[in-house]
Amino acid sequence: MKKNLTVQDFEDNGYFADQELVDIVNASLYLKKPILIEGPAGTGKTYLAKTLSKIFNTQLIRLQCHEGIDEDKALYEWNYKKQLLSIQTEQDSKNLFTEEFLIERPILQSLRSDEKSIFLVDEIDRSDEEFEALLLEVLAENQVSIPELGTITSKNDNLTVLTSNATRELSEALRRRCLYFYLDYPSVDIETKVILNNVENIDEEKAKKFSIFSNFVRSLGLNKPPSLIESVEWVKYNHINDEEALNSNIGILIKDIEDQKIYIDKIKEDNANKNQ
Repeated sequence: MKKNLTVQDFEDNGYFADQELVDIVNASLYLKKPILIEGPAGTGKTYLAKTLSKIFNTQLIRLQCHEGIDEDKALYEWNYKKQLLSIQTEQDSKNLFTEEFLIERPILQSLRSDEKSIFLVDEIDRSDEEFEALLLEVLAENQVSIPELGTITSKNDNLTVLTSNATRELSEALRRRCLYFYLDYPSVDIETKVILNNVENIDEEKAKKFSIFSNFVRSLGLNKPPSLIESVEWVKYNHINDEEALNSNIGILIKDIEDQKIYIDKIKEDNANKNQ
């Protein structure tokens, strides 16, 4: 894999990043270490991995984490039905723990892939610490030990990306094995580029105006600040409409009733101050 990416490489593939993010990706590639991208939901963490897959023209293998995920869903499991059928039909004793009966899950798929890949461990914070422990060998040595098959080592220098919405504190053991970057909501300049790239027939001045407004909304201390995708959807609907109607469809941008009250109260307060 190319180990000296530029901001332009990302922009050519529809991802708008600052130099600091590009630098940490380059460091991850050079040092051959996983990268942990942490930050609020909807800031482009998962899309970063998808973009890297496009840049390198390689497959993306995704492990979506959730509460209770274990090695059967993440690493491998045995095809018990096929094993049972083999026992019933084979007269001679047969080894039931071979490739024939193995079902690969994302971790094993990534390690055993004949092609280089981007391995995405998405929303690691949704899993528990026991599952984190399962990942440690993979993250540190790019390998995993399976009792029946031995040690499986990666055939390629794959790039592993972990994402976290910071809903819980991750273990120090996991953090030590990764490079780290906190991906916050985008700056006005970057969000303006995203809007220009995703909204048809909008000029830069108007895109920046909408970006400033989205940043203003996120600064209100909301329970659920609008994501980048929600901001783009809101702009798509509103940029051709009368700006007087913005408050009537704020549900596109703000999807929590308490947050909407905070926003409306702030607008009323600002209007009252203007009229004084």
